[in-house]
Amino acid sequence: MSDFVFRNEGNILDADQHADRETGLVFMRLVVELGGFRLPRAEIAAALAVMAVRYELSWEITYSDERTRVAIFASKTPHCLYDLLLSHQLGDLDGDLALVISNRVDLEPVAGHFRVPFVHVPVDPHDKASAETEQLRLLAAQGIGLVVLARYMQILSPEFCHFLAGRAINIHHSFLPSFKGAKPYYQAHERGVKLIGATAHYATKDLDEGPIIEQDVIRASHRDTVAELVRKGADVERNVLSRAVRWHLDDRVLVYGNKTVVFS
Repeated sequence: MSDFVFRNEGNILDADQHADRETGLVFMRLVVELGGFRLPRAEIAAALAVMAVRYELSWEITYSDERTRVAIFASKTPHCLYDLLLSHQLGDLDGDLALVISNRVDLEPVAGHFRVPFVHVPVDPHDKASAETEQLRLLAAQGIGLVVLARYMQILSPEFCHFLAGRAINIHHSFLPSFKGAKPYYQAHERGVKLIGATAHYATKDLDEGPIIEQDVIRASHRDTVAELVRKGADVERNVLSRAVRWHLDDRVLVYGNKTVVFS
């Protein structure tokens, strides 16, 4: 890959790689300056495809001037949504927030404050397929490349997860694999844990089992009530989710199997 860039008079600005000894796979991330590049952009992908056959490569190319459009799914809890909207307003996310989709109307004023379109898609527990059909229509109409589940308290169907594979990031309010499913802070309180955490992962058909992008923890005490655990955990959740979204939009995350390589 480095030789390909050199032969076409490109300039490598950043290079990172990781060799997985268990699988024998090598992962690489190259950031290339294309000013003066011999191949026009329209021909680069075709040239890489030829190399991919020769060297048995899996590859993807993205361009910094083509920004990913992002949709946020949220329900009632606002802290992760606030953090993402503020980061976008400050220019800290390398993507464009196109809309907020919610099964409730509670957070509509939050989206409105940041002038991001809000769409209410109610979810009938007896007919979730209809809601997902409407959500997919909205995503297609807006050209969405990434969905962020910012405390969206609905279980997505396997079909929905398959369609968004590698393009939907969920925040789970525990340090996985501990305390999966609903009410993890209640579970943590019952166990008397001394650390609570949050996990950002790609959504898959298996609940809270997707490839992990980022995690963090904070200390808990025997004095903490469930409400205090929730309050402490909120800071961890929003920070972990923001980092995961930022790294994804910067094309720093590579998925293989049920793991990720996250380049710094």
